Amino acid sequence: MSKPKPLTGEQRIWQVCLMIPEGKVVSYGQLADLAGLPGRARLAGRAMRTVPEEMALPWYRVLGAGGRISLPKDSPGYREQQYRLRQEGVEVNGSRINMNRYQWQPDLAELLWQLPF
Repeated sequence: MSKPKPLTGEQRIWQVCLMIPEGKVVSYGQLADLAGLPGRARLAGRAMRTVPEEMALPWYRVLGAGGRISLPKDSPGYREQQYRLRQEGVEVNGSRINMNRYQWQPDLAELLWQLPF
């Protein structure tokens, strides 16, 4: 019996993204950190841009540094991200979200028992 193939960095990031609860957000840097890839915020951003269409990730719960929506303000994606966050009860002020209030802070048990890596 062969060992299972290890997950790629992108796959690890996607797994963590699936865990973000409704009404909570993370930054790209935090997403990478939680995936065991500290300092790889850009990798997290690239992973979120390359999500396979069949994978229904809550991409809109991932924000830029300081709680900012990273998409261009006039884009449909920007408006969709604002809308989806508001639907989950997250207060959006322009392009900013209060990270002190809405940031997901998983406990150690969540990370140890739910992540496959």
